[in-house]
Amino acid sequence: MDSRAARPPAILFTGNSHPELARLIAEKLGVRIGGAKIHQAVNRETLVDIDESIRGKDVYIIQTGTKNVNNDIMEMLILAYACKTSSARSIVGVVPYLPYSKQSTMRKRGCIVAKLLADMMCKAGFTHIITMDLHQKESQGFFNCPVDNLRASNFLIQYIKESIPDYRNAVIVARNPGGVKRASSYAERLHLNIAVIHGEEKIAESDTVDGRNSPPPTNVQRKRNTSLSTGLELLPAMHKKEKPPISVVGDVNGHIAILVDDMIDDVEAFVSAAQILQDRGAYKIYILATHGLLSAGAPRLIDDSVIDEVVVTNTVPHEVQKMQCHKIKTVDISSMLSEAIRRIQNQESMSHLFHDISCQD
Repeated sequence: MDSRAARPPAILFTGNSHPELARLIAEKLGVRIGGAKIHQAVNRETLVDIDESIRGKDVYIIQTGTKNVNNDIMEMLILAYACKTSSARSIVGVVPYLPYSKQSTMRKRGCIVAKLLADMMCKAGFTHIITMDLHQKESQGFFNCPVDNLRASNFLIQYIKESIPDYRNAVIVARNPGGVKRASSYAERLHLNIAVIHGEEKIAESDTVDGRNSPPPTNVQRKRNTSLSTGLELLPAMHKKEKPPISVVGDVNGHIAILVDDMIDDVEAFVSAAQILQDRGAYKIYILATHGLLSAGAPRLIDDSVIDEVVVTNTVPHEVQKMQCHKIKTVDISSMLSEAIRRIQNQESMSHLFHDISCQD
């Protein structure tokens, strides 16, 4: 008997972060969204009530990160834990934009918050995670369960080919040297050249001493402090790292500039980059990214800038921002998420979803 034929039916649940995306996924899969009430009590605690039996069934929880990120996380964790304690067979988290994914590297006196969130999600009961374009792909290793990090690049490349006139006269631009690999991957599939924005604007530094960079003791201090070992050698002189003034490595003069990134959150950085590209001769400027967080006054800043279009996917809801700025365009990626769910449910290989996708995407 085929084990796939005996597999229990899948049930989709969604939090309050992006119900429209959940509806699109459910329509493509031909299933309904399960009954679950998720709301906040008067004291701001999150309450979850599941309205149907999920014992022995495969559950898929669709939730993404938005500006109410902490509420989104608690809804996701409590819903997963409710499914776990209700004896669900498996709990798959469909998290297109993983909250706190930017905090996946160590900072001074900080912590790796993405690792904390990964531990919390696994502890809550998730047995598998589907996400898209993690800020740092290595953060997949934070999870104690399988993670499928899907890519939106094929959707964005299709948009370039179908919606940008004369795209063959374009140059793919990396906003900083860290984005060169992504830009190269796009450029190779589109058969275009790349350019890189390098350097930074000089900002006056504060003279505040907080002890983070306290220097080693001098010879005089060593002699005064007898508790220090007399055999210690002075450390080499510390050489401050300084970036050069902003410049564009590559030719954008007379070309369309297509700046690619994984997310657009701090719009001011993209507006500055667009102005630099225009000053270097680019006659049209497009910004393409997977996650359109578009925080604070993003619509106004984009509308007042030299940017021609900002193209993002619907991993994060941004309908309000689109109403405020006509330059923001959306690419629907629900078909990829629904196909990933279908393949997991039918125990099929996921490799087709990564066809022609390089590690740099």
